[in-house]
Amino acid sequence: MRLSQQNHFTLKAFAIGILFLLQGFLCDAQQKKLVADELQNTKLSPKTLQNLQWIANTDNYSFQANNALLVCKGGLDKRDTMVRLADINSKLSDFKVEAQKKFPSVKWTNDHIFTFIIKNHLLAYDIASKQMSELNSWNEKGENADVDYNMYTVAYTVENNLFLSVNGQEIPLSNETDKGISNGSPNVHRHEWGITKGTFWSPKGNFLAFYRMDETMVADFPLLDITTEIATTKNTKYPMAGKPSHQVLLGICNISKGKILYVKTGEPKDQFLTNVTWSPDEKYIYIALLNRAQNHMKLNQYDAITGDFVKTLFEEKNERYVEPQHPIVFLKKAADQFLWQSQRDGYNHIYLYNIDGKLIRQLTKGSWVVNDVYGTDADEKFVYFSGRAEGPLEKHIYSAELSTANITKITSEKGLHTAIINAAGDHIIDNFNSPVVPASYSVLSAKGKGIYSIQISDNPLKEYSLGECSIVEVIAKDGTSLYGRLIKPVDFNPEKKYPVIIYVYGGPHSQLVNYSWLSGANLYLNYLATKGYAVFTLDNRGTANRGFEFESCIHRNLGKIEVSDQMDGVKYLKSLAFIDSTRIGIDGWSYGGFMTLSMLTGYPETFKAACAGGPVIDWKYYEVMYGERYMDTPEENPEGYKNANLIDKADKLKAKLLILQGTLDETVVWQNSLNFIKKCVDTGTPVEYFVFPGHEHNVRGKDRIYMFKKIAGFFDENL
Repeated sequence: MRLSQQNHFTLKAFAIGILFLLQGFLCDAQQKKLVADELQNTKLSPKTLQNLQWIANTDNYSFQANNALLVCKGGLDKRDTMVRLADINSKLSDFKVEAQKKFPSVKWTNDHIFTFIIKNHLLAYDIASKQMSELNSWNEKGENADVDYNMYTVAYTVENNLFLSVNGQEIPLSNETDKGISNGSPNVHRHEWGITKGTFWSPKGNFLAFYRMDETMVADFPLLDITTEIATTKNTKYPMAGKPSHQVLLGICNISKGKILYVKTGEPKDQFLTNVTWSPDEKYIYIALLNRAQNHMKLNQYDAITGDFVKTLFEEKNERYVEPQHPIVFLKKAADQFLWQSQRDGYNHIYLYNIDGKLIRQLTKGSWVVNDVYGTDADEKFVYFSGRAEGPLEKHIYSAELSTANITKITSEKGLHTAIINAAGDHIIDNFNSPVVPASYSVLSAKGKGIYSIQISDNPLKEYSLGECSIVEVIAKDGTSLYGRLIKPVDFNPEKKYPVIIYVYGGPHSQLVNYSWLSGANLYLNYLATKGYAVFTLDNRGTANRGFEFESCIHRNLGKIEVSDQMDGVKYLKSLAFIDSTRIGIDGWSYGGFMTLSMLTGYPETFKAACAGGPVIDWKYYEVMYGERYMDTPEENPEGYKNANLIDKADKLKAKLLILQGTLDETVVWQNSLNFIKKCVDTGTPVEYFVFPGHEHNVRGKDRIYMFKKIAGFFDENL
């Protein structure tokens, strides 16, 4: 139900709030309040199952708890402790590996043997014989280890070069002396387009594909290292929007012949090689090739033996941008067919293709997005996936029939569901949480029938008094429905007026409000409510899980539509009797820092105090891959860059402002906030500035508590 659009907002009472009064949690013994020093206490997070997985091709699964590996057999809710950390440690000395304090993450190779990595050793443990063996070892300086589980060959990097370990023997695949050239690095294209690794084993382990990234043409950005007696610079390659970007090749190593060739991806070299996939027979390799303008993608097939271009299976174009995020997934039985995810119809959906590039059928469709594709059943009749067909705030598990595209909803409880599918595809582990369920694990049939519960987490905050939390619906000026989260102050009195802090991010690929535990909030936001603040968050246009138009409408004009939506959220807040409209604050980091300053300078009379961490100030200082996707280049879009440039708006500040910055930030470089501070000084605009020496884009470790206290203290003083 919506209020009239003349008001531009509405409150929709979803019965999912964290209403501790109604749940009876506020008994005398449960009146503790969150304090800053507890905000990283893992005991206050829901109890989750570590390293939960199905065991090879069985109906058994395992997880780790209390430094032991537990196995559940036969589809029954019965678990046995198979291996303890002491069992592992008792045998490590045989391989000159020091004893561990934590049970390592494991990977099952069959129903009784699992493998694990400790430092530079690949080890195997047989739970039947209780014997351990070493499968491989490699240079102790090695990083980014990638294991081929056919032959247990390991690819790894040492600094900027790539190596193989074959039975413990090191084989170099590159010998670059220029640090501007790296091989096998996961940092290619700055981790965009789903890139998390720089090496790709072929299905049978006969070949290794790897990224070769040449950054020698990219300008160095100096970062200050104060740990040396005389401070030194630590240069990082940072390709700013419109400037020269790095060039990438895909190499292929033939393991048996020891030969390397490079895929002939052609000109221009200034392009992006994304979503690398091997064919099941290892004869071909597929790359989603994206132009620098990021508006034209070609799914190309290349010969893995010669590196020659074979054909383009299909192309995707969009006047804003094309964003391939997922590699193709080949079927096992019908190896000439594969699954592809695309936003081409306005929402991310699954398509079934053959290797000739012919579309067999679209498997999912509608005004909702697919999130994750989990795989198929053993007979390849169904593909399992998660998506938002019930609305953007929920995520459910579904199956789609490959032959008919008929979709079956598998999960039912309102909230967020994530699946782990067994090899046969007839059992699913459902990892579920909601505003009132911290974490739940259960085994379901492929049709969604509950078989048994594995674990339901207790409320880790049951001894604490938290503010009432609700999800609200705000209607933007043009009628667009937006979702927000409002946390009332602890010990709320409807007769009182309260200051409010707007916690904002607002950028692409984000969603802060949903039907998850605490409605997507974290302990920090609940801590602010403990201190007497109302805390509000709104997912504006530009954020995720609402389709391509909703997310991409910000293109070339960052900070315009997003700020307009946030101001509709402010109008909603002002309509609430308990909000003191003269005491509105904002807090945001990264894109949220950009949003914070955009709101402050665009509507200076509205806000009293704000904190902006690691903010983007001028998009010409941001990197090519992300920046040009959403803004094009400064030469192509001078008006958009000018409008989003906050340096020129520094003199409009009226609110008390604290800017925070990590000195080694390689994501939003220091130049952004320093230029803003300089402009504030030039114009006589008051501003406070605080740096975290030695920290990158995020402040981690014990210093994070210091940051929480710093921000909260600033609001206490100024809001």
